Formats: sequence, C-alpha cells, structure tokens
Amino acid sequence: MRRRADQIGQTRQRIVEAAVTLHGSVGPAATTIAAIADLAQVTRLTVYRHFPDQASLFGACSAHWMSGQRLPDPGAWAEISDPAARLRAGLADLYRFYRAGAAMLANVNRDFAALPEAQQQFLRDQDDIHRRVLAEPLSGTPRQRRRILAVTGHAASFWTWHSLCAEQGLQDQEAVEVMTGMILATAGMRDREPAT
Repeated sequence: MRRRADQIGQTRQRIVEAAVTLHGSVGPAATTIAAIADLAQVTRLTVYRHFPDQASLFGACSAHWMSGQRLPDPGAWAEISDPAARLRAGLADLYRFYRAGAAMLANVNRDFAALPEAQQQFLRDQDDIHRRVLAEPLSGTPRQRRRILAVTGHAASFWTWHSLCAEQGLQDQEAVEVMTGMILATAGMRDREPAT
C-alpha cells in the first residue's frame, strides 16, 4: 500500500516537473497535455487522473516553481519608513527576483491571457501588493496619488525590469535608481542619492 502511494507521488511529481520545464521553455500557452505526458513518460490519461483541469495543473506547477525561488518580501519593505529607502529596497528585491526567474517569468507574463483565471488573479493581487507597499509612504493629492500608484506599478512591473535590464543592458541597481528617481519626482520629492 505504501509502495503504491510512493509510486503515485513520484508520478505526480514527474508530471509537475515536466509542466514546469515546458512552461519555462515554450511557455504555458504552448504547453500541451500530450507534451507534458511525453516528457513525464506517462499517458495523457495519467496526467488527467492527477490533474483533472488546467487550474489544478497550473497551481501545482506554480507552487513547485515558487518553492525553488527566493520570493520578494513586501513585509520587509513595509518596515522601512523612509520613502526613498523603501523604494530602493523593494525595487532591488523585485529586480533580483526577476533576474533569477527571468525565463519563466517572461513566458508566464507573455502568456498571461492563457493562464487559469485563479492564477491571473493571484498575479494581479501580487502586483497590487507590491505597488501599494512601495507607494504607501508617498503622500499627495488624490490626483498625485493616482499618478504615484501608476508610476510605482510601472516601476515594479516585470516588463519594466526586462526592458531596462535584459534589453537595454542596465544593471539592476542602475534600474532601481532610475525608477526610484522617477517615482520620487512624480511625488514632488527630490531624490537624494543613497549613502555609499
């Protein structure tokens, strides 16, 4: 009985690892059940037996991939009261995460519309948390706050990091300084370079 349970667990793990590999190489939109089954060396029926729908498969795949990452920590950023220092710490944390997971994150963000609704909502919620924690110490009129949140959301976006660093060749810290300056200027604050 225990041996059977171990085999079932190992089969499930092979399926999840195959899905992670394919999501990281061809992306979620191009990943088929047939390709997952082939890579995991199981039948399509076995994949469906373990994961009856895309949402359950994608949830398991996402959880497995994230378990191997050092995730951003907005709780730690929230403990920093100085607006510029919080922006620098938070953006540096996000950009480190983006660089470490660049291939997977590019595919997932590119194929966003193909993701299950629950996963889309999870990613939108994460983006909103990042934006709000980073912008929280910045004050202004309602109009300024709307702009601050928009610019902060832009700075915290994977695609902003991708454009500045992966495509244009900035180092992560350079991109952090550029985006911090942009957000502070939007808030009407003067950017002071961090002490070295």
